[in-house]
Amino acid sequence: MTDTQPHSPDPAARPWARTPARLRARVRIRARTLLAATLGAVALLPLSPPGVGAAAPPPLQRPAHVRPLTPGEAGTLRYLVAVRDEPSLLRDFFRRLPKGADLHHHLAGAVRTEYLLRLAAEDGLCVDTTMTALPPPCGPGTRPASDARHDSAFRDAVVRAWSMQDFPPGGDGHGHFFATFGKFAEVVRRHRGKQLAQVADEVVAQNQFALETMVTPVPEGAEELAARTGWDGDPARTHRRLLAGGGLDALVAAARAEADEADAEFRAEARCATRRPAPGCRLPVRWIAHVLRGGPPALVFTQMALGMRLAESDPRFVAVNLVQPEDGDVALRDHDLHLRMLAHLRGAYPGAHLTLHAGELWPGLVDPRHLRSHIRQAVTVARAERVGHGVDLRHEDDWRDTARTMAAREVAVEIPFTSNAQILGVRGADHPFATYRRFGVPVVLATDDPGVSRTDISREYQYAAETYGLSYPELKDLARASLEYAFLPGRSLWRGNPTRDGYHRVPACGASRPGGAQPADACRALLAASPKAAVQWRQEVAFHRFESLARTSARVPAA
Repeated sequence: MTDTQPHSPDPAARPWARTPARLRARVRIRARTLLAATLGAVALLPLSPPGVGAAAPPPLQRPAHVRPLTPGEAGTLRYLVAVRDEPSLLRDFFRRLPKGADLHHHLAGAVRTEYLLRLAAEDGLCVDTTMTALPPPCGPGTRPASDARHDSAFRDAVVRAWSMQDFPPGGDGHGHFFATFGKFAEVVRRHRGKQLAQVADEVVAQNQFALETMVTPVPEGAEELAARTGWDGDPARTHRRLLAGGGLDALVAAARAEADEADAEFRAEARCATRRPAPGCRLPVRWIAHVLRGGPPALVFTQMALGMRLAESDPRFVAVNLVQPEDGDVALRDHDLHLRMLAHLRGAYPGAHLTLHAGELWPGLVDPRHLRSHIRQAVTVARAERVGHGVDLRHEDDWRDTARTMAAREVAVEIPFTSNAQILGVRGADHPFATYRRFGVPVVLATDDPGVSRTDISREYQYAAETYGLSYPELKDLARASLEYAFLPGRSLWRGNPTRDGYHRVPACGASRPGGAQPADACRALLAASPKAAVQWRQEVAFHRFESLARTSARVPAA
């Protein structure tokens, strides 16, 4: 959880070192056969997110800039083509691929379900007949969560209730997905540090270099302050009342103390101060404050103000996001009000970032009038710097203008394919992934709630490659985008608008080669001064190692 320790992701420095000789030989033979195809796109077999089917993929859309391949990229592309019919090698390729940061990630929904059960057992919690966790003592109609240790049928039932495991095709994925959070809520309200320790190790194992994860700071305190302050319809007056008497600052102090406690628990659980720290200890982590948009206006505004004031006063917090179903009755009723609140607070807290769930909607889920403008308003009214999901883009009014605005402002869209398929049933050609890319909108891949969805970021990248025919350089640039559009402080390693113009290093590091000799003095100075550039450089070094070993595995005679 630090920005200073070097990140050398798992044994990914040797991705194919343990590949059996028989398979290595087969890969080299296939690479020779497919050499002529490696300078184009990788046409892989369609893959669906877990538990869903894939629609026919749309025609591949290329970014405006097309760059020549480096020898390392060409060799890695040859390897990727060669292993496309070897599921274990293909899965290994995507797991070991450097994949930047996860920027759309809910901590409670990211924890592995089996680990939540373990925490529930350790805390003596109970589970009722609806598979909902409850505090002890366990009365009639409940049983100890610890029973899952020896009763496999009970354990499997809880896992299915708390996640999308074994969810039947054609079922109400939207309803089941969001219902899971209420079932394990009693578990995740405790032990934020332990949850992060499990998740951070998984992020590092997935070969990622940073994490921005969403939590709800001091929910009880926010409710109390909101109840005292109220809401009179005027954001400026309500904000002044929150500040009066130090109420909001006291809430910020409580949230920082809560974060301190989580940090201490994390470091203890991950053994960060020992000689054998867990991998997650070296992961840069930032918090994004949840705002529960299904709540009353006073609570929504209080949580917004708390999150933004935290982002300006504590470097561990960077942004605010609205959560809970976008199609909920209160969320739809108060949608314009919420954006008006955010617009005011953006002026009061210019140093706080904003990313918004917007466009997590689909025809049939809501009345058509609610499909007209949520993404556009998130960008133009609330001035969001990133948009989460953005699935209903092509159903909005003037959507092309919205996409062009996002491209011009470099407003990234965070895309979690698996949860979009599970919640909305949207996949393949129906998904606007290719449309965003065609319009030059920055795209970052994410997991959303990987514990609930039973997915990981490697599957999201593999799905993107196989469904949309992405080449290795395009996958590489998606990984770069997830760090470029992260809310990490400091200057970027890349100059200009890399989504539009391609990824070219800034002059200070232009002559330095990641994975080569010591960077030049000017480059070292940039990396020392900028946490963002430092993480980006680490990923470039990881790409150098990754490509060197992939190229060796698929080495073929020169054409």
